Formats: sequence, structure tokens, C-alpha cells
Amino acid sequence: MRRVGAYWEQQAELYLQGRGLTLVSRNFLTHLGEIDLIMHDSVHLVFVEVRYRRSSRFASAAGTVTPQKRARLTKCANLFRKQHPNWSEYPCRFDVIAYDASVSLPDAIWLRGAFEATTW
Repeated sequence: MRRVGAYWEQQAELYLQGRGLTLVSRNFLTHLGEIDLIMHDSVHLVFVEVRYRRSSRFASAAGTVTPQKRARLTKCANLFRKQHPNWSEYPCRFDVIAYDASVSLPDAIWLRGAFEATTW
């Protein structure tokens, strides 16, 4: 399953780079969880959660980012900013790139500012 996730993370990275974002880090792993992609646009440090669903029978890919997942992502983002003080002054944004595989080649659904940080 990890290979499937890595494939969709790579697709999301290419998609975002094609829209002018620059990669800062991928798979930032902490004891609290992981941030799939950390990107930079002209203004923001963007923390990206990539979601893929083979079937949207119970929920869409974007719909699987629960309040608990958002809280973990916020905590991981805080850790990243503490460990990388050169990025700590940038305003942050949390985006979701979702792929629903109900079609053979799913398009990326880019939710900019998908949620606000629960704490900073």
C-alpha cells in the first residue's frame, strides 16, 4: 500500500510544481505523524496532505481528512517550523490534493486552504 501512496504523492508533487510551487520537503516524519509534502509558493509555506481513494463509496478522498488528522498535521507543521527556523516567519497554509479513482486516470482535486491550523 505504501507504493500506491508514494505514487500519488509523486503525482501531487508534479501537479503542484506545474502550478509554480517549489518543493521544500517530502514525507516529513515525526513521532506525531507525517506531512506528505511541504511546498512553497510565492508567499506561503504550504503543508500538503495527499489523499487517494480507490472507491468513493463511503467517502471521497478529500472527505477522509478528519478533524483528528487535521490536528496531527498542525502539530507536525509546528514541529517543522521549530526545526527549520528559516521557514518559521512564512505564513502557512494547509492544502489537500485528492484523487478519487472512480475513473481510470483521476484528476487532482486541489483544495487550497482546506483547513485552518488548530493552534500555532
